[in-house]
Order: sequence, then structure tokens, then C-alpha cells
Amino acid sequence: MNIGELAKRTGLTTSRIRFYESAGLLKVVERRPNGYRSYPSEAALMLELITTAQKAGFSLDEIRLLLPPDLKQWNHEALLEALQQKVTDIEALETRLVQTKAQLVTLIGDIKARPGDIDCAANAQRVLSRVFGREVEMPAMITHDTKRLGKTSQRPSTKGR
Repeated sequence: MNIGELAKRTGLTTSRIRFYESAGLLKVVERRPNGYRSYPSEAALMLELITTAQKAGFSLDEIRLLLPPDLKQWNHEALLEALQQKVTDIEALETRLVQTKAQLVTLIGDIKARPGDIDCAANAQRVLSRVFGREVEMPAMITHDTKRLGKTSQRPSTKGR
């Protein structure tokens, strides 16, 4: 079949199919005398395997190592080892995501629990002190409208610059 037919059968673009070929993932292509590509029916299965492996988180290099040149000659042990390693990687990622989510939910709660008698800067100092487990000093606020805010400006002088 030609590349257009293969693209229709797999739902991939012709440029994606050419990319997989140039990356050494799709090796079952033959060239006709006119230079056009010709693909056997197993090319569709190979492309499905490649895209499924990518969706599962395998890199192109990992896929290249796992795919046999002939689908009848799989390295059973290497395949099982790679699949188990990917499951282990996913479990570690899940653990990190649960921890990160818990930290963010706690942080949101801390920010929302701002006592009514403090401003945002003081609340930021309170929250950051809890996050870092030590007292955090906030940088001096620079105010541009000191009369409206009723504070003195802590802006450095620009004279002589």
C-alpha cells in the first residue's frame, strides 16, 4: 500500500509516518522504482504499536530498542522488563503527584486563612514562614503613591544616576 492509504488506515499524517521511518522505527518500507514508498499490511500494526507505546510514556529511543525488526521475533524478557520499569516509573510519578497536590491544597488553605487584621504582604510572610519552617523577612515594599497609602516611600533615590 502507498503512504496515503497507510495514513488513512492508521489516522496518522503522512509526515508523521515519514518521521517514524526516518527515526528508524518503521523499517518495513520498500521503495518502488519510481521512488514511492510501498508498505506491507504489517506497517499499520507497527504504527499502532509505536503510537500506543508513546501514549504509555515510552520515548522514541525506548520504542526503537523494544520493537523487533520482524514482529514474529520479540525479545520477551526485554519487553517484560521495559513494561515493568514503565509501571514502576508511573507509580513513582503518581506518588510525587499526590504529594505535590497535598502541598498545593495546604498552601491554598494557608493563603485563604489570612487573618482579617493583616495585609497581603504580612499574609505572604506568614504563609512563607510556615512553608519554609523558619521566619521569612519580606523585602521592603516600594510604593508609588505614598500619600494615598499613608506610608513613607522606601524607594531608593534616583538622584545622581
